[in-house]
Amino acid sequence: MVGSAIVRTLENAGYTHIIKRTSKELDLRDQRAVSSFFDDEKPEYVFLAAAKVGGIVANNTYRADFIYENIAIQNNVIHQSYTHNVRKLLFLGSSCIYPKLAPQPLKEDYLLTGILEPTNEPYAIAKIAGIKMCEAYRAQYGCDFISAMPTNLYGLNDNYHPENSHVLPALIRRFHEAKIQNAERVTIWGTGSPLREFLYADDLGEACLFLMNHYSEPQFINVGVGEDLSIAALATLIKEIVGFQGELAFDPSKPDGTPRKLMDVTQIHARGWKHKVNLADGIARAYADFKERYTI
Repeated sequence: MVGSAIVRTLENAGYTHIIKRTSKELDLRDQRAVSSFFDDEKPEYVFLAAAKVGGIVANNTYRADFIYENIAIQNNVIHQSYTHNVRKLLFLGSSCIYPKLAPQPLKEDYLLTGILEPTNEPYAIAKIAGIKMCEAYRAQYGCDFISAMPTNLYGLNDNYHPENSHVLPALIRRFHEAKIQNAERVTIWGTGSPLREFLYADDLGEACLFLMNHYSEPQFINVGVGEDLSIAALATLIKEIVGFQGELAFDPSKPDGTPRKLMDVTQIHARGWKHKVNLADGIARAYADFKERYTI
């Protein structure tokens, strides 16, 4: 999802020498394969958007996979960018790097000031390692490696797997299936009270190009919209956009995750970037894309 959004942004901006590989074409966990790729292609600028990602269930179930595979991807790409003299690299992390009970909104300074959310700790630790790796290569070797931490993302080419997807695409699928099956109700995990922020992936693509052109500092920078809503409100919005007519219920026996994750976007706003796509429009676009690509 994120990689394709960055490619669309670059193409719309007129860039033509774009080097891209799918995960099937290049396994970024494979050190030799990544080294060979850099030998052959010699990229000048690298957007590191690749990661093993998922929602609460996936993060908590595949804990070893999430920490191992993400660290392997980062190690290989960041180190090969250094050894092949890449001019600039942008590493993308996640808002889950912040402590579970950090003050809101989340400022960049809050990193490593408290305990992480247990359900996604392995993924968060991997992303923190990526941030620190970029900082270390900048400090020791002078590499222009920067990091950005996006909030929760959604958009075209999202993952709608029934078990391993994030909350917004998972809700799109569940409400769509319930609509097709004329179900009486859809039950959502948790109480519905946690607050979440959502950024359309193409807005992130534009932010990535903006940062690549205008940001070269050791400190990572948040990317978000600066506004959030409850899971209950999100579910109600998606229910309306999908057109599901049944009831909406919540299961408080299931985990809520972090109570709130709202990004402080003061730093990136001060530099001149702001999101363009509002949540309702973005969900409508995502749902249209879902219907085109998925047969249920």
